[in-house]
This record gives sequence, structure tokens and C-alpha cells, in this order.
Amino acid sequence: MNRLPAIDRYIARLIFFPMLGTLVLSAMLLVLEKMLRLFDFVATEGGPVSVVWRMLANLIPEYLSLGIPIGLMLGILLAFRRLATSSELDVLRGVGMSFGRLMRVPYAFAFALALLNLAIVGFIQPYARYAYEGLQFELRSGALGASIKVGEFTKLGSRMTLRIEESYNDGRSLRGIFVRGENSDGQAVSATAAQGQFLATDDPNTIILRLTKGVLIHESPKFAVPRVLTFDNHDLPIPLPKIEAFRLRGGADRELTIPELFVVGRDRNESLATRLETRANFHFRIVEVASMFLIPLLAIALAIPPKRSTSSLGVFLSIVILVTQHKINQYAEDLGARGTVDPILALWVPYLLFAALAIWMYYTLAHVPGGQPIGALERVAAKAGGRIKALFRLFQRKQATA
Repeated sequence: MNRLPAIDRYIARLIFFPMLGTLVLSAMLLVLEKMLRLFDFVATEGGPVSVVWRMLANLIPEYLSLGIPIGLMLGILLAFRRLATSSELDVLRGVGMSFGRLMRVPYAFAFALALLNLAIVGFIQPYARYAYEGLQFELRSGALGASIKVGEFTKLGSRMTLRIEESYNDGRSLRGIFVRGENSDGQAVSATAAQGQFLATDDPNTIILRLTKGVLIHESPKFAVPRVLTFDNHDLPIPLPKIEAFRLRGGADRELTIPELFVVGRDRNESLATRLETRANFHFRIVEVASMFLIPLLAIALAIPPKRSTSSLGVFLSIVILVTQHKINQYAEDLGARGTVDPILALWVPYLLFAALAIWMYYTLAHVPGGQPIGALERVAAKAGGRIKALFRLFQRKQATA
């Protein structure tokens, strides 16, 4: 960093901190929004709270892939907006620095983050998504201890029923227990206990439910009257239900890496629907990464307001454009996966249009004398803001005279 010219180090600092803050904030907002739904899902399935954090950890790569373009856009935009509004940009331009020279640092960030995003969406995210789906499967199947739900009668195998009133310590300790088991010769054992806990055994298919301070009722055709026993501790073996193994990775196109998508998309042994889905997802990921090389052009064009203006319209437009472009890519991927449009046309035509917009806006700013790509929008926004203020003042006067 010290070998870089002073102006490059200065621009790099201006970009880095807003970019990092935006990336962390956007990722946190996405995580918090998902966290509420995961807590509800895990509570419904009766799983331990700790699984929520494991599921969220597997979603972080997906959220980073969404947050990195936004962080890059706002980092560059806010840095050059500061240079423009403080007249530092005019000084730099006055001493002979062109926009092409000033673009070195933004493109260094764009190149590094594009490689990072390619690693995330191409290789890290597929494995994380598979692990996330595996945790969901284990929750639903009971492999995480989620088959026993508080306040409900739960069948363990075909001959045992269990109900608990309270669970704590991630489901390992129980209170208010009722259990009933039967065997093939008509014998049945029912027990109630104040407390209990699950203990592992040497047999992976059996666990021990250790009951504390309870009553046991033993029924049998041989007994005229059921036997009733009280106990301080009683160990009850419980056979674990057989759990179906989770499927192999690749059950969904989001679980395939980019090389795997390429191979499956060209495999004639696969069905046409599968080939279309994988091709569409392959081009979607590549387009999302390629779009990052257009962000510096768009960010600088939106960062510099017209002279004597401090409007933040460019910041608002940058978010709108990025979100719109991402949603168009998702819709194009869906069209390509259904076979309505060839995946290459569905995804690369919107990308070329987005590239044309970014290049035109940058060219207008950098090479057209007095060019201001968002000048007309700034004027419209200023007029609209003035009319809104006038209406608000009129409303206040009417309220005061009423």
C-alpha cells in the first residue's frame, strides 16, 4: 500500500470504510430477517436453539454474494461524492488527472471483490447450501433430537409413546414426563416422572431415558392387578427410530459448483429440464460476477451531482438500479430454466443493456463537456421536492387557521 501514490492511498481509504460498513450492515440485515423465520421453524420442529446458529452460518455465503456488489457500489459512490462535494475532484481534474486515472483504485477493488464473489457463488455457496438443506432434513426427521416436541404425544417406533411438559439444556434434560411402552405379548409399562434425561449407550440404535422421582405401572395378562412401583431412579431403554439418510449433494442446481453446472448442462444423458435449469443457473452466476466490473462506471457517474447541488439522488438510484438488475437476472434465469428463452439470450441480453447504460453514463460524465448523466433527473427531483414542500406549508397554514 505504501508503494502506491498518495492520491491512490487516499481514494482507497475513502472507498474501503463505507464499503466495509455497507457490506457488514447489509449482511446483518439479511441475517436478522432470516433469523426470525429460522427460530420459528426450529421451535415448530422442536429442535435445539443451537441449530439456528449453524443454519445461519451456512447462509452467510449467500448473503455475502448479495452484499458485496452493494458494498462496492456504495463504497465507490460515497467516496467520489465526497471528492465532488468538497471540490477536491475539481482540484484533481485541474492538475491533469483524468477520470481514467482516477478509476484505477475503484477497479482494483472491483477486480478483487469479483474474484471473491466468484469463489463464493461458484464453490463455497453450493457446499454451504447443501449443509443448510441437510440441517433442515435432520430437523424434520428428528436426527437432531427434534422428534420429541414439548406438550405433544410423540411416537417412538411402533410401540412407545412419550410426552414431556418442559425441555431445557438443548433437549437433553426433561421435566414432567409420561412414557408408555408395549411389547408383542401384551405387556405394557407406563411411567410418570418429575425429571429425566437422555443418556447415550454403546448401541447407536438405543438410548437410555433416565427417569427421576416417579411412578411405574406394569401391566400384563399374567397379572390380575397392575403392579405399581415408586422409584427414585429408573433407566428405560428407548430404541431410536430409523432415520433415512440425506440425499447426496446435487439434488438442486444451487448445490452444484460452477464446473459441475457446466458439465451437467452439456450432458446429453440428463433430461432436457435438468440441462436447462443448470445452464440457466450457470449463466446467472457468471452474469452476477461479470456485473461487478460495470459497478465502478455506474458508481462514479451517479456519485457526482450537478454543480451547486448536494442532492443524494445518485445514492438512491444506485440501489434501485442494482436491485432491479438483480431481479431481472432472477426472472431471466427462471425463463431460461423453463425453456421459454435460451438461457444465454435470457441472461446476457439484459447484461449487455446494463453495460451499455453504465458505459454511456460514464462516457457522458468523463468525455462530454459539461456532461451530467443524472442532471435531468436532479432537476425533476428538485422541482418535485419544491412542490411537496409548498403543499406541506399550505397544509400547515390551513391547520393553523382551523
